[in-house]
Parts: sequence; structure tokens; C-alpha cells
Amino acid sequence: MTFLDIIVINMTQYTKRAAPVFPKNRQVLVNLGENILLACKRRGYTQSLIAQRTGLSRLTVRRIQQGEPTVSLGHYVAVLSVLGLVDDLARVANDDVLGRKLQDIRALTAADQQSGHNSSAG
Repeated sequence: MTFLDIIVINMTQYTKRAAPVFPKNRQVLVNLGENILLACKRRGYTQSLIAQRTGLSRLTVRRIQQGEPTVSLGHYVAVLSVLGLVDDLARVANDDVLGRKLQDIRALTAADQQSGHNSSAG
């Protein structure tokens, strides 16, 4: 094994693995990026200004505006904060309709089981 082989092996241990992003979810990120880009344009904010206010590079800001899935959520939050839109992110899953329905079904099932146990005991 050569020195170069050892370096390549060590480098592969430190490379980040990107989470798989399915096409439908990829489109959600692209839409988010477009919304961020439009919000910047409406305010007259350039990529340079956003980069300066967030401490991010212009490349990262551009990647956010393109909806890149490899950019950290924290970076998206930083840009949304500069735009005054970070509270929109806080509303994600706030009204979890599916979760509430599942919770109600479990509660009803548990109540049915308890009433079934109580009636057989009497």
C-alpha cells in the first residue's frame, strides 16, 4: 500500500455523505430556493449583502437560492432570518393534521380496549 493509497482511504472516511433527496422533495427545495431568491429581489438584497449579513459565502447564498439539498438547514435559517422570514420556518408542522388523526385513532383504540376489559371484568 502506497502513501497515496493511505491518504485516499483516510479522505474517504472524512467525506460527507449526502442524504438521498427524492425528486418530489428536491422540487420542494428548489421552490424554497426560488422563494428565498424572490424575497431577496423584493427587498433589493444582493447575494453579497446576504453573505455579509449572515457570514456565509456568496457561493453558499447562491446554492440556497437554488435549493441545494447539501446546504445545512442552519444556513437556510440564517438567510431566512436576514429576510425577516425565519418565523415562517417555525410554522412547519405546527398544525400536524395527520399526526393528530393518528393520535386520535390510538386514543380511541385504547379507550375501546379499556372498556372491553372493564365489561368482561364485571
